[in-house]
Amino acid sequence: MVCLGNICRSPLAEGIMKHKLQQAGIDAHVDSAGLLNYHTGSMPDKRSVNTAGKHGIDITYQRARCITKSDIHKFDYILAMDKSNFENLLEYADKGEESRISLILDFAGLGKKEVPDPYYGNTGDFENVYYLLDDACQRIVDKLKISSSLNLV
Repeated sequence: MVCLGNICRSPLAEGIMKHKLQQAGIDAHVDSAGLLNYHTGSMPDKRSVNTAGKHGIDITYQRARCITKSDIHKFDYILAMDKSNFENLLEYADKGEESRISLILDFAGLGKKEVPDPYYGNTGDFENVYYLLDDACQRIVDKLKISSSLNLV
């Protein structure tokens, strides 16, 4: 799960996906990262923490980090929150690895739409992002139920 700073969208996506995979009994490694190191080591934005908590998901243990080239090799799927993230992630991929990188909503079957960045928004914007990601993650879990050893970032 990858966004720009790894404090709003991608921590929510990580938390939601882990929660849904656990509920489905699927063993998979899920992580999140950002493209920029502005927030490295920081907790998720308090609005993301509050939004996740409101839905019974704890993301307070997460800390922002930057995506690395080794992540592209390590993870089966790299899911970008928006088109800019997607394009930037392609630069990390070696030839033949590009197929591992997708827009999260597209991978979930929701079309080539973007998850809007709620950073400059209000609580309602974070709730909207939560519901988009919740739907996407549920669709992904439904698609992945046939496999039990996946790595997602």
